[in-house]
Amino acid sequence: MLWLWCRIPLTKVKSIRENLREKGLLKNFLKEHPFNMIQNRLNQKPAPQGKVSRQPLRNYFDMAYVGNISIGTPPQQFSVIFDTGSSDLWVPSIYCQSRACNTHRVFDPFKSTTFRYSGVPIELEYASGMMSGYLGYDTVRISNLIIMGQEFGYSQWEENEAFDHAMFDGMLGLGYPGLIAQPVFAFYLSTNKEEGSVVMFGGVDRSFYKGELKWVPLTKPNYWQIALDRITWRGYVVACKSGCQAVIDTGSSLLIGPTKEVINIQKLINAKPFQEEFLIQCSTMNTLPDFIFTINNVQYPVPARAYIQKVRGQPRGNFSGGTEDLSDKEFWILGDVFLRLYFTVFDRGQDRIGLAPAV
Repeated sequence: MLWLWCRIPLTKVKSIRENLREKGLLKNFLKEHPFNMIQNRLNQKPAPQGKVSRQPLRNYFDMAYVGNISIGTPPQQFSVIFDTGSSDLWVPSIYCQSRACNTHRVFDPFKSTTFRYSGVPIELEYASGMMSGYLGYDTVRISNLIIMGQEFGYSQWEENEAFDHAMFDGMLGLGYPGLIAQPVFAFYLSTNKEEGSVVMFGGVDRSFYKGELKWVPLTKPNYWQIALDRITWRGYVVACKSGCQAVIDTGSSLLIGPTKEVINIQKLINAKPFQEEFLIQCSTMNTLPDFIFTINNVQYPVPARAYIQKVRGQPRGNFSGGTEDLSDKEFWILGDVFLRLYFTVFDRGQDRIGLAPAV
């Protein structure tokens, strides 16, 4: 079978967290909506068929890279998060009564000659909110990829004010089974520039990485889950001491682990809690060493310039806790902090992930 190759530009936008911080709303929001992670995501039971489709829960709070797709004939355009941690495509619709839908583009089925109604309700629960609506079928265009009769969700309700502050309209899931037929896709996330990030389907562009790809077998394909050997700092193992599991996740911006281990890491880098976040002294930024994530016996350094982010001139840590709610064993999520350093290939055909230093 011949697979179509295409490359889709992604734009780095302000996350919901950044928008709330700028408006002075972050502290109260985090107190009212604890969102670190969600309960029992890995053990989520499906709802009865034909009623509600419950999917793995996502933390969309820090998502920051969006791309454009269109749905319908003629095409209606939307900005979406390309999310390896879920398998759903959904956008707001004209039926939505939530305030968030007034500030985002909405799908109008009456303006599409190829739309088909299913009548099947869908409900997606998130760490700090919920989307509910219905499933429909229509033509989806992703760059030069055209998918006829694609199932997608269109919202009737988006619960929680966080959606109001999102710089994206909806989500496109790239988890298993996924709506993209191509068995291989890859992400390159630019470091500081708004433009320059891409997601590519059907092939890999070697100009985005250095050296050779190191392949890592999946331990749980549904979540792009791999084995993590250990995390070290200054030669000492500081987390994942007996080996643990991790997911490579384009839908998370941070390095997320168990709260106990993350608090210990915050202490190592002398980060101080402030208004539900951790701040770091400017004078220490240039002296802090790398954290080393060892995966399949290969070391992947994460330097201070990656695990520390400057916001309005104030350095903040890019570690977050909460994965103890996902599993009774140690579990990590390697989000955009990691992906900006390492070009990542997701190979569904051979159940593996490829990593190489990004250019």
